[in-house]
Amino acid sequence: MLLIVIAFLGGVLTILSPCILPVVPFVFARSDRPFVTDRLPLLIGLAVTFSVVTGVGIAGLAGAAQLSHYGRWVSLALFAVFGLSLLFPALWTRVSQPFFSIGNRVEALSHAKGARFQVVSALLLGAATGLLWAPCAGPILGLILTGAALHGASWQTAAALTAYAFGAASSLAVISGLGKQALDGLKRSLGFGEHVRRVMGAVVLLSVVGIGFGFDTRALAHVPSTSTTGVESRLVGLLSTSHSSNHDDRPHLQRVSLQTPSKLPVEGKLPSLDGAESWINSPPLTADALRGKVTVVNFWTYSCINCLRTLPYLKTWSDRYGKDGLTVVGVHTPEFAFEHDPSNVKRAVADLGIHYPVAIDNGYKIWQAFGNQYWPAFYIVDAEGRIRYHHFGEGGYGEAEKVIQQLLADSGHTMQAGDLPAIHGSGAQAAADTSDVESGETYVGYQQARGFASPQNVRPDDAAAYTIPSQLPLNSWAFGGKWIVGGEAAVASEANGRIAYRFHARDLHLVLGPAANGKPVRFRVTIDGAAPGESHGADVAADGSGVVTSARLYQLVRQHDGVRDRTFTIEFLDPGVQAFSFTFG
Repeated sequence: MLLIVIAFLGGVLTILSPCILPVVPFVFARSDRPFVTDRLPLLIGLAVTFSVVTGVGIAGLAGAAQLSHYGRWVSLALFAVFGLSLLFPALWTRVSQPFFSIGNRVEALSHAKGARFQVVSALLLGAATGLLWAPCAGPILGLILTGAALHGASWQTAAALTAYAFGAASSLAVISGLGKQALDGLKRSLGFGEHVRRVMGAVVLLSVVGIGFGFDTRALAHVPSTSTTGVESRLVGLLSTSHSSNHDDRPHLQRVSLQTPSKLPVEGKLPSLDGAESWINSPPLTADALRGKVTVVNFWTYSCINCLRTLPYLKTWSDRYGKDGLTVVGVHTPEFAFEHDPSNVKRAVADLGIHYPVAIDNGYKIWQAFGNQYWPAFYIVDAEGRIRYHHFGEGGYGEAEKVIQQLLADSGHTMQAGDLPAIHGSGAQAAADTSDVESGETYVGYQQARGFASPQNVRPDDAAAYTIPSQLPLNSWAFGGKWIVGGEAAVASEANGRIAYRFHARDLHLVLGPAANGKPVRFRVTIDGAAPGESHGADVAADGSGVVTSARLYQLVRQHDGVRDRTFTIEFLDPGVQAFSFTFG
């Protein structure tokens, strides 16, 4: 129930995001119509259509992407007719005459002439608006969608998605009401009703043209966003403290336990680990085999920057307390396709210096057995096989170590007194500078891409040439050269392909893979047009040179001269590189 309430609030907050702007002209254009028989059906049609189309995508039905694609053009055609009707009433009378005739016959039978057709017409326009609407994939909508993808569609998913859509529709109802008041004032004071109607028609037609040519996407990349992410993240935080079963991909949330180590609750029993396809650094482990040991179970994936920054603590705990009865178990549950390859995971485990057991959970079976939601997440299990503590996201390491010490002491081990050396990571595993990060995770594939600012529209799964604008607003990015943009990643189809990103953070990372044939790809990095120098990342030389040799996260920038808005550019000197996502810290 809490998820549904929070989803509704997240939908309400969507009105503050510029991504909803393309919908507003269509809603505002009907603000002089009756609410109950016109504006309300329109908003209901919008919410229901968005819920259904998005739900189809969640269910993974074949052709869902095509449904959304063609529905967009059908919607634009419908709105073009609507805009022309506002400009030219005589044209609308001719076009709509057959529909009025059908409606009148039906209405005559129900003794409600005119009302039913008006409601049906508004519902159809609302449905078209729902097909056009592409809301921001903020934490709440992302939680709903990714939770369904991992755990399967359910009535809770459908209810939450519907609540999100109706929350956004409620905000649009307020906008529509304000618009009606403004229009009524104009009619009363200036008699401009007819002129206003024509202006609305022109606005609708201009919106149709803009959306049809992709101007809306490019314009929104340059609109300063009144971000709702912080508010949404706090709402999502309520879900983590209430043990909800939904998933929010790679959150920066922290759960701080309100319990002291001596009063830890029992959260359940250690689930089965039998779902692992294989194990690294250990023979297969079972819940029974871990009885008598305190166990830390860590869910991670090797290209996740948040996961990488937890590794120094997990590795240190394994070394510090391994002889006292602690076992750290990594559960590698992949996100990207290349992370499903066990050989890639095995190489990453070796490169990262992980010596504790790692389960390959490609089928998400252990993930689902725990009811887990997050990368990274860890669960601490006592010697009797009971889960006593969990933490989602980064942070909380001091508290977690106290829990480990307490549970080891409870199982009969003597803990050393005094302060222990602080734990620090290096390279990409170093803690983020969270006090000055204004850029967030950004996917390059078209399925989840945001902030794209090249003048050209993305051509999904097809080779196309793109250009980088002379100026990029903060948190926008662009391709240069010829790229094939897929759902998950973009591939440079020619040498000298580039990606530019305007960011604000100490560190910049990019998940990259070599060419499909495994051939390494050379690259060169610049910051504000110059070699990075001392601000080079762990995978880049001071002159900006580097090589993509395997599919993983690459640290490309670590600023040493103060954090400010900078323009990052990477040029791939060879064709075939695969680019997945940016992360910052």
